[in-house]
Amino acid sequence: MPVAMSVECSASAEITSLPLCSADEIFSSCISAVVVAPHPDDETLGCGGAIALLCQRHIPVQVLVMSDGTQSHPQSQAYPAERLKKVRESEALNALSLLGVAAKNVIFYGWPDTDVPHPGEPNFEQAVTRCDRDLRRFSPSVIFVPWQGDQHCDHQATWKIVHRCVNDWQQPPRLLAYSIWGSREAGLGALPDQTTGWRLDIRSVQTLKRQAALAHQSQTTDLISDDPNGFRLTPAMLNNLIQPWETYLEVS
Repeated sequence: MPVAMSVECSASAEITSLPLCSADEIFSSCISAVVVAPHPDDETLGCGGAIALLCQRHIPVQVLVMSDGTQSHPQSQAYPAERLKKVRESEALNALSLLGVAAKNVIFYGWPDTDVPHPGEPNFEQAVTRCDRDLRRFSPSVIFVPWQGDQHCDHQATWKIVHRCVNDWQQPPRLLAYSIWGSREAGLGALPDQTTGWRLDIRSVQTLKRQAALAHQSQTTDLISDDPNGFRLTPAMLNNLIQPWETYLEVS
């Protein structure tokens, strides 16, 4: 399809040379999975294809969303923080429903956007305790987590919280890192140094992933029109993030 062709040409040759794996190869021994997202929409943009493929195989998927996402339009009068929080949660639930995840399997922690706690900050231990409790309750075979090098403080904090949790497990699950802001244009521009990775073939659900991404209307449309500096996922960003594959980094 034309979108896939244009995206593939703009992708890093290093990324396109990574092994392309099928869902059957990757998830053959997976019993359950947890996707940890820094903001509502990261679950879809980073792992939407994997979520859909897991759900099609009747493998349970739980989603933990760390922040409330309200800093996307901080100057909006029509959508103050409390209203925007509800909008973004609703959008995430709609997107995940399209991908196959029921609302009962989604938890919103509601940390303030851009203020997900880092190590040494007052709420970090509380965040670790909450996250660890839910991860242990779900007992996932695989945890999808944002890449520690993503260029956003909440993505980095989310990585640190999850990494701290599983470090204390005797038998930690497989950690797969995804990148949203690895490059300025979104997505992973090149394989980071000292990392290994591979690509998950999501061609069969690529259109579904795009539909789910577009369910986040506050981020992809002019729904919120009274904040001239508000965030917007441009078509170019979406094309970079919705390719025929998803790139994952193996975390030891």
